[in-house]
Amino acid sequence: MTTSDTGPEPRDSGLPPELGPGELMDMYYMMVLSRTFEERVSVLYRQGRIQAGVFSGIGQEAITVGTCWELEDADFVAPAHRDLGVYLVKGVSPRAIMAQLFGRAEGLSAGKDSAMHAGEPDLNVFGTTSMLGAQLCVAAGAALAFRMRGEERVAVAYFGEGASCRGDFHEALNFAGIHRLPAIFVCENNFYAYSTPMDLQMAVDDVADRAAGYGFPGKVCSGNDLLAVYQTMLEAVRRARAGEGPTLIECKTYRWHGHSEHDKAMYRSDEEFLKWKSRDPIPRFELYLREKRLLTDPVKADVAEEAGRVIADAVEYAEKAPLPHADEAEKDVFASTRNAERGTRNGTA
Repeated sequence: MTTSDTGPEPRDSGLPPELGPGELMDMYYMMVLSRTFEERVSVLYRQGRIQAGVFSGIGQEAITVGTCWELEDADFVAPAHRDLGVYLVKGVSPRAIMAQLFGRAEGLSAGKDSAMHAGEPDLNVFGTTSMLGAQLCVAAGAALAFRMRGEERVAVAYFGEGASCRGDFHEALNFAGIHRLPAIFVCENNFYAYSTPMDLQMAVDDVADRAAGYGFPGKVCSGNDLLAVYQTMLEAVRRARAGEGPTLIECKTYRWHGHSEHDKAMYRSDEEFLKWKSRDPIPRFELYLREKRLLTDPVKADVAEEAGRVIADAVEYAEKAPLPHADEAEKDVFASTRNAERGTRNGTA
């Protein structure tokens, strides 16, 4: 990987006029909560207490929080496998997420899958899938439904740069561009598709350049700068709601852990990792909050304590939750009229 592949340097994002002090602190809390959650899950996995495969998004918290913050409850999101923050910001209970990872009946899939292959229809969160890239087509379909119904709703799909080399990506973007759909495609470019570096995946420096071929804007921002992500997403959301069509957002970032918790990431250098770790999005945002006199040491300690309390509660809940029963195995396998009617009443896609 060359130096130019490591993304934009940090910059002062300024204060977006849409965000007040309270919202800035809420965003900070969600980043800390997401990091605390994933750090605890990593430990639980090594202890053999988690039943699922774990794909850590540590180091990428600014993307999930920044892209979700301006979304409304009715907006549709299709997260990828590192997007825990998307679930949290959209309002999914930490208890339900942890129970899902423990394979319990109180999890999002009622124990039918212990990984994050589950969503929350009532919150318009589409379940993560191992078919990386497939969720882009689903989001395009949701955006088409919104357009046909005349609804000012937005569909957002998340994916890594590796998925942009799959046919699903090109088909979804082509369809969204032709029909000027209210869709936003968020590329979390952490420069490795499992172990394959970006220069062996594509011959362009920016995934965002690919949007031009489909007739809509592609934007690049630092995925480690929360406010840069927020501002870029804000513009895309406003375009979509105004009927101006889709946007491809590329957030340059870096995953701290391997592809999954069992991957030691021997394919990258310590120097590269330490360079990116120095751009940790959380302390970076903390510096901004201190400059604005919103964050002090006591406040930081309170935020960390509250996040730790929430996660400890989620672990305790998951460990005590019942295991699924065999007689539930055939339920919710196929769509029913009752479920379809419930989705329509709740405004889900």
